[in-house]
Amino acid sequence: MSATPRHRDAIVRAAAKLFRRNGFSATGINEIVKVSGAPKGSLYHYFPNGKQEIAVAAVQLAGSALVATLEKLAREHESASELIRAYCQLLSGWMSKSGFRDGCPITTTMLESAPQSIALAAAGREAFAGWLAVITGALIRDGFGTSEAIGLSTLTISAIEGALILARVEGCARPIDDVANSLARILKTETPVRKPAAK
Repeated sequence: MSATPRHRDAIVRAAAKLFRRNGFSATGINEIVKVSGAPKGSLYHYFPNGKQEIAVAAVQLAGSALVATLEKLAREHESASELIRAYCQLLSGWMSKSGFRDGCPITTTMLESAPQSIALAAAGREAFAGWLAVITGALIRDGFGTSEAIGLSTLTISAIEGALILARVEGCARPIDDVANSLARILKTETPVRKPAAK
């Protein structure tokens, strides 16, 4: 494997880390280069349009990682309620480990750039759509109708994102844990008889 693709990956991962901790505006190109360990020339080779282009790649990376995590949890748990509780436990652990400095790189970037940046807004929509699709699929698997499943998925994403903000402000995992418990009850108490999985 050549060094060049590795440099691109390092740049995107460094940007995602910095965006989720410091936000989009407060993160500079030189800081991304320093954290990534990549030569500055490789940054402009892969991202000639600068930080906004890097941010699009960072949001896409974060979205793909989030969807992969949720899909894995969906396979491991019997219901959407259990899936969300398990995901929130992961978030709580990650936030605690970072000293509550981390956040969601998708949300922190979107708050500062959408809708001004068409490309970033599109990347954000794609990331959230992937998240929504996994949760909606789990709810439909549980027996919910499509429309209700989409509504509950939107509620779930909004509640979790809000909990991450509160956790950073309060410096503790309690908001995430509270939201996890509330969502688990809502999804569990309202869940009809689960439909058998298609073979």
